[in-house]
Amino acid sequence: MSDAPLEWEEFARVDMRVGRILEVIDFPEARRPAWRLRLDFGAEIGERRSSAQITNYRREELVGRLVVAVVNFPPKQIGPVLSECLVLGTYSDGLVLLLDPAPEAALGDRVG
Repeated sequence: MSDAPLEWEEFARVDMRVGRILEVIDFPEARRPAWRLRLDFGAEIGERRSSAQITNYRREELVGRLVVAVVNFPPKQIGPVLSECLVLGTYSDGLVLLLDPAPEAALGDRVG
């Protein structure tokens, strides 16, 4: 982690949006346990795919869940998966805990 201060303009370029997990797919090829996700970010952004190391959540806990994700990183090839967004969470005792938007948040709402 860098000690250099982050300029406001740099932070403002990070496009974090509310999305809903539509599908959770097994990802046995992953080096570390992970799920493949299909997410909906609403009409403006549409659907994106992601690989996420959030296997401390069961599939049933994830499908339909609202999450926050960065949608303007370039796609990243992770094994056979092209990850198109980064689902955000915190790290706690080796687990990833997903960030939860308020239940009334709409798909595609921007975090800022």
